[in-house]
This record gives sequence, structure tokens and C-alpha cells, in this order.
Amino acid sequence: MSGQLIDLTTDTFDATVGSGVTLVDFWAPWCGPCKMQTPILEQQVVPALGGRAKICKVNVDDAKELAVRYGVKGIPALFIFKDGQVVQQFVGLQRGDALVSALEAALGA
Repeated sequence: MSGQLIDLTTDTFDATVGSGVTLVDFWAPWCGPCKMQTPILEQQVVPALGGRAKICKVNVDDAKELAVRYGVKGIPALFIFKDGQVVQQFVGLQRGDALVSALEAALGA
């Protein structure tokens, strides 16, 4: 698995989240808290997971149908998927350690 953020589209979403543990950050370029979330993912979450989970981003302006499918009303919205199923979700800016703990729990479950 990659040691970096993966940009997902409607075409790549299902195949990516369908297996293993995946964190998906639903965001938009005009969203201030979203701009603050990205460095937390890049600098804290990705390195802490060491490639054991996929860390992805979905631009809701480009993939509105995914935002609708998952009921995203506020952003950033972060969803943890395990083998294609949502196991946890967060809305608003999240701390790196909280996301790492949630991902570790999903990996261990």
C-alpha cells in the first residue's frame, strides 16, 4: 500500500475501499478546515500507519454522487471503511492521534 494520500474519483472509489481498511476524507478546496486536515493526514496519520491502511481523499465538488451516497452534509467528513463497509465516521477537523487510534482499532477488529 502507498505511503501517501490517494485521490479517489467515482471510478476508483469502490475498488479502493472494497478491501482492507481505508480512511476516506471527503473535502473541498474552498473549505478552510479541510485545508487544515490534509497536513494532519500527511504528517501524522500516513506515517503512523506504515502502509497498513489506505488514506484517501474525495473532492466532493468533483464526486457529488459519492457525497450523496454516504450522506455527507458537512466537511471535512472522514469515513473509515473495512472491506467496503463503513465502520466509523467523523465530521469536522480531527486530531491525528484520534484517527490513528480509530484506524488501529479497525485493523485489529
